[in-house]
Amino acid sequence: MDGEKRIFKNRQKTDTKSKIPVLPIASEIIDKYADHPKCLNEVCILPILSNQKMNGYLKEIGDLCNIQKDITFHMARHTFATSITFTNGVPIETVSKMLGHKNIQTT
Repeated sequence: MDGEKRIFKNRQKTDTKSKIPVLPIASEIIDKYADHPKCLNEVCILPILSNQKMNGYLKEIGDLCNIQKDITFHMARHTFATSITFTNGVPIETVSKMLGHKNIQTT
């Protein structure tokens, strides 16, 4: 509607519809992986890893950086919600929607 690219997707866990604006840097990353075999074979825009594999890589990064805490994808979601959105004045209702929560109490 406003000329911006968006990704329309139903969230896997809650089946809630989401509209995700695609920022210019994200668009460049999407273009970079357009010809990736996984994207071509599975009709996806990025070659997504399993949660287990992602957490494994995060653990390796943490080890290389001498971070003593376990780093997980779930922790990244929490950090996004608290450090990025709330500290920048994003209303809790908006954050709840971004995280795909059906109930604001979950947020």
